[in-house]
Amino acid sequence: MTGPEFTADLARVDFHALDAALREDGFHNGRTPAELRRSCENSRAAVFALDGERVVAMGRLLSDGVCNAYLVDVWTAAAHRHRGIGSEVVRRLVQAVPGQHVALFTDDAGEFYGGLGFSPQEGGMSRVVGRWLGRFDPPPRPA
Repeated sequence: MTGPEFTADLARVDFHALDAALREDGFHNGRTPAELRRSCENSRAAVFALDGERVVAMGRLLSDGVCNAYLVDVWTAAAHRHRGIGSEVVRRLVQAVPGQHVALFTDDAGEFYGGLGFSPQEGGMSRVVGRWLGRFDPPPRPA
């Protein structure tokens, strides 16, 4: 069995099917397929792992193009985890920003990111301005 194909080509991504996969896996955050596509279009980099035509992993990287980048939306379908696919997505994303500080937030994947060279950093904070996506109450803050 061969591994997935990695691509940054948004034309190869069925965002409606990706939306359904994210919902099924409990990783959906309320964006419509069009909003998810726009999020990817507006990113410094987006990488997808394809099993045939189906997206089985993805990640995005936001960057100021100089010194700071932010890793977001890193996801691997439950049935494809623990095969190095998510690690390869992250490796490809960080290669897009040599010399930059790459930050991320994670509640439960510290060991995964630690294995990729990330280290904990105290002091992270966040805020939702207005309503989440302009239509939902803000997500609850972690306890």
